[in-house]
This record gives sequence, C-alpha cells and structure tokens, in this order.
Amino acid sequence: MTTAHDAIKSTVENNDVVLFMKGTPVFPQCGFSSVVARVLDHLQVDFESVNVLEDDGIRQGIKEFSNWPTIPQLYIKGEFVGGCDIVKEMFETGELQTYLRDKGLIEPA
Repeated sequence: MTTAHDAIKSTVENNDVVLFMKGTPVFPQCGFSSVVARVLDHLQVDFESVNVLEDDGIRQGIKEFSNWPTIPQLYIKGEFVGGCDIVKEMFETGELQTYLRDKGLIEPA
C-alpha cells in the first residue's frame, strides 16, 4: 500500500508542474487556490492539479512533504516554488515567467 507521501512524491516527480489545491482549476474551493490556477492558465502552462479536499492523507501529507503549512502549493520540475503569495509576487515581478522559460515550460517572450 502506498502512503500519501509516496503518492505526493510520485506526482511531483512525474509532472513538470503540479498544483496542490483546494478544489479544481475549473471549480476552486478557495480564493488562494483560484489565484494560482488563474496565473498558470494566464501563462498557458500545462499543469497537473491535485484536489487535496478529496484525500485527507494528501491534504495533511503535502504540508509535511514541503514543510509548508498552507495550501495551495506549486511545484515546478520537482521543486517546491511556494504558495499563493509567493506565486503571485513572482508573477507580478516577472520572475515566475523567467523561471518557467528557464525550465522550458513556456516559450521565450
């Protein structure tokens, strides 16, 4: 039987961009999750989303996995990027776009 930690690790390792969020990109269940999903959509980034509300093991496990207390959590190429405030700030300064370009996930401007 796989643990929540194993499932999280596998999801992060097997997808270039993963958003652990409350709800789904189409029906977010929290404003912070909605903001991050909208930023990724705006940048036309393909991403995997994991609805933490569907599995309490994942919901608690992701906080331990990243040592980060809140959801949403964004991972790019296996690296934890941050939550809503960090992603929003990176987007507003252009740092997120540069990071995604450097990782080959969006086209150069």
